[in-house]
Amino acid sequence: MANEPGERAPEAPTTTTTIIRERGSSGGATGIVMALILLVVVAGGIYLFSKGTQSETAKDEAITEAANNVGAAADKVGDAAQDAANGVHKDSAE
Repeated sequence: MANEPGERAPEAPTTTTTIIRERGSSGGATGIVMALILLVVVAGGIYLFSKGTQSETAKDEAITEAANNVGAAADKVGDAAQDAANGVHKDSAE
């Protein structure tokens, strides 16, 4: 008589499952390690940038010195040409 119109089949009991997840402490050692890595990267970048700047300064100084040497050599050539021209002018006047 289980199928009589007035009877129902018993329902399964309702169950509730609760999941609790515990998080580790925020920050902690991971934050300190990440901060140290960031510090090392920033310090390395500053070091490399300063080396590049010193290299550029050294190149600029070398170019300036070379230009000054070329200018001094040109002055000497000009003086020698002037002396030669004066010598030719004196010889032709005699």
